[in-house]
Amino acid sequence: MSDAVVITETRTLPYSFTLPVIGAAGAFFGIFVGAAQGSTLMGIIGGAVICAAIAWLALQVFGTDQEKTFRWAIVAVAAVAGFLLGGLPGLVVGALFGWFIGWFTYWIGRSRYRAFLPPYLTGGQVLWHYSFRVLCGAIFVFLITPILVVMPLSFNAENFFTFTPEMLSFDPEGYSLRHYRDFFTSNDWQQALWNSVKIAPMATLLAVSFGTLAAIGLSSEHVPFRRAIMAILISPMIVPLIISAAGMYFFYSRIGLQGTYLGVVLAHAALGIPFVIITVTATLVGFDRSLTRAAANLGADPITTFFRVQMPLILPGVISGGLFAFITSFDEVVVVIFVGSANQQTLPWQMFTGLREQISPTILAVATILVAISIALLSTVEILRRRSEKMRGMSPS
Repeated sequence: MSDAVVITETRTLPYSFTLPVIGAAGAFFGIFVGAAQGSTLMGIIGGAVICAAIAWLALQVFGTDQEKTFRWAIVAVAAVAGFLLGGLPGLVVGALFGWFIGWFTYWIGRSRYRAFLPPYLTGGQVLWHYSFRVLCGAIFVFLITPILVVMPLSFNAENFFTFTPEMLSFDPEGYSLRHYRDFFTSNDWQQALWNSVKIAPMATLLAVSFGTLAAIGLSSEHVPFRRAIMAILISPMIVPLIISAAGMYFFYSRIGLQGTYLGVVLAHAALGIPFVIITVTATLVGFDRSLTRAAANLGADPITTFFRVQMPLILPGVISGGLFAFITSFDEVVVVIFVGSANQQTLPWQMFTGLREQISPTILAVATILVAISIALLSTVEILRRRSEKMRGMSPS
């Protein structure tokens, strides 16, 4: 039997509550408009007054019968105002603001924010319900904003790390693929890409092999000191990377691996193994060990049991760990600077060198490519995680 959805009847709230809330939202948006026009205080006051007036007009004059008409009118008016203040970008921002303030006015004024909440919640509980979500959204925006800034800048037609007036006005002349062409035609960048392609897959293969075996072994209850061993194996995730890099440098220098391809691969594998161990261990939590015992009773040797019974069930976790290990190796720069040489200069190392010696917007194009690769790999990890849960019966199909 499915859980019933509680829908609370909506009603028009008093203006003493609605107008200050809508005005506060307008004041928040007014901060940005006022700062762009040179007067933050006037933006705050103007935004609060205008949005409060919009709320009163919507609820007192138009009501719910003409809600759709009013909301479209607000979108049109805000778009025109944005165009007059900031051109085409202002039109887009203004239209988005108009849509939001029209929706927000009725969402607050008609108490629609309570529609799908239990009716017995107090005002403080409702406030916390939405404040928590707003806080999580703000943290997400804070984390994702640098990526969102870098990606459009990579299409800059000029050699600048800032948005040009042409870009801000959406002029096609301000956008170009020149930095991507520089990346694909430059010998230095292509050599760095080739080094990353040579190092990351081998490091991933070693990390997956050793990490999977370690996770399977540590999942057995009869292994002594398995918690201490687990802590040691995942320590590269905890110890600051600069300390690990310095330690690898001194150790590799004594055994002749410093500055070699094998040394870089082993170093990156050591960084990727903890991710494989964690993901495979999480997959093994729901593994039915009676299957391996049944296979042994039927005459299968341990190797056959592993590849024919155990591996198919934990494969999503193994692949997920391998993808994390690949991302770690492909994006790593600190360790490779310590243990590598000029012959092992990877893509992140080339980007770091470019920032220090010759600042080129080509770095932005490379960063965008790396972000796209990371998003694709992480999306694959999420798909595999859901598939693993379904195979283990932890989520509905």
